[in-house]
Amino acid sequence: MSVSENNVSKSIKHTRFEDIQALLTATIIIALGINLYTTTGLLTGGTAGLAFLSQYAFSMTFGQVFFLINLPFYYLAITQFGWEFTIKTFISVFLVSVFSDYTALFISFDFLNPIYSACIGGFLIGTGFLMLFRHNASLGGLNILARYLAKRYGFSMGKFQMVIDCIIIALAIFVVDVSAIAISIIGAVSLNFVIAVNHKPGRYLGI
Repeated sequence: MSVSENNVSKSIKHTRFEDIQALLTATIIIALGINLYTTTGLLTGGTAGLAFLSQYAFSMTFGQVFFLINLPFYYLAITQFGWEFTIKTFISVFLVSVFSDYTALFISFDFLNPIYSACIGGFLIGTGFLMLFRHNASLGGLNILARYLAKRYGFSMGKFQMVIDCIIIALAIFVVDVSAIAISIIGAVSLNFVIAVNHKPGRYLGI
C-alpha cells in the first residue's frame, strides 16, 4: 500500500461510536428480517439457516441455537482476522440472538404474504450484513468462512453464500413443507443478491 493509500485508509477509519451505532442498527434490521421469515414459516441459509432447522428439532429459541452454533467458528475468526473482528462478530451474534427473540414483542402482522416476506426479509438481512462487513464484523459461522475465501482467493461472498444457502434450504425438505422451501430460496437469492452486488473485496478502505 502506498503512503497516500495508507493515509486515506487512516482518514476514513470508523470511530468507536460509528461502530457501535452500525452494529446496533445492523443487528436490529437483521432481527426484523428473521422475524419476517419466522412469521411466514420460511428458512434462511448459512448459520442462521442451521439455527432455524435446529429450533424445529429442539425445544430452544432461534436466538439460543444461533448463539451456540456460532461458538466453534470463533477460532477461525481469531486466527485469520484478529481480535477486533472477532469481538465485533461475537457482539453482533449476541445482539441478533437477543433481538430475534424479542422483536416479536414489539411488532406483529395480521397478514404477511410469504413471497413478499422472502424478498423483503432477504433485502433487510442482506443490508444488515453489508453494514456489519463495512464495520469489520459479521454474523459468524459461514460468514467467517465466506470472508476468508474472499480475502484469500478473491471469491465473491454473495455468490459463495448463495450456493451454500440454497443447499442448506434444500436440505430442509425433511423438516418443513416443500412450498416453504421454494419460497425460502427466493429469500436466499434476494439476500445474497444484495451482498454480491454491493460487496467487493478491497472496496471498503475503512475496514
